[in-house]
Amino acid sequence: MTPKSSSLLIATYNWPAALALVLASVRAQRVRPTEVLIADDGSRGDTRELVLREAATFPVPLRHIWHEDSGFRLGTIRNKAMAAAIGEYLIQLDGDLVLHPEFVSSHLAFARPGTYVQGSRVMLSEGRTAECLRAGRIVTAAWSAGVRNRVNAFHLPLLSGIIRGPTDPLRRTRGCNMAFWRDDVVRVNGYNEAIEGWGREDSELAARLQQSGVLRRNLKFSAVAWHLHHPTRSQASLDQNHAIFEGTVRDRVERCEHGLDQWLARHPDSLARPTAP
Repeated sequence: MTPKSSSLLIATYNWPAALALVLASVRAQRVRPTEVLIADDGSRGDTRELVLREAATFPVPLRHIWHEDSGFRLGTIRNKAMAAAIGEYLIQLDGDLVLHPEFVSSHLAFARPGTYVQGSRVMLSEGRTAECLRAGRIVTAAWSAGVRNRVNAFHLPLLSGIIRGPTDPLRRTRGCNMAFWRDDVVRVNGYNEAIEGWGREDSELAARLQQSGVLRRNLKFSAVAWHLHHPTRSQASLDQNHAIFEGTVRDRVERCEHGLDQWLARHPDSLARPTAP
């Protein structure tokens, strides 16, 4: 079942050079999403200026969802973007992932009711990242030096349907390349905003999706994305966030208390579904 409409949600924070590269790769998609929303966790004004410039000529609606910088609140800004989204299918990535031209089409073709999708990424070294930023595009290949997880660089969609991978909510769960049916996310109340700081926000959401009956599917050899190198964020919050994740799993929680619903109430129009062309 191919979704009739899709929203591409791109999380970002104070790296407009990388975001510009990501948006260029969105422009180059063979199949474009219905809309693109930038989920901005408090960036400075140069990110807003970039989005405004891009929006003037972007091939689909491009919207900037921003809140003030009050620490790492990735789950909260993603909730705000999800609340504003109009697509029935949400494709989520980070603002440091440069996309293969078939990225969106691969996700849409892989979508199945009752499932969410975990994608993968190719890791670029600091040197390779600098080359790509200077060139304004990906200037490397799977076999190049400075590339890790290089198997993830191969676009071989005929193999995608036979690769299984982990089925639990923790192993290899990364919110930088995921996709969900919007109705499923609304039912579990989106991201748990009790989780702040880096770590486990995606696994905790995945746990609630699974406990509500939504199965995980792993998308390999499609939806190829190149991850630009950057310094690792502080992991000081990981232990307390992992404790929240463990409680969600232990108590079989399906819906978090502090999540998406508060922002949905402020975006009543986002509940409307666009009609197919």
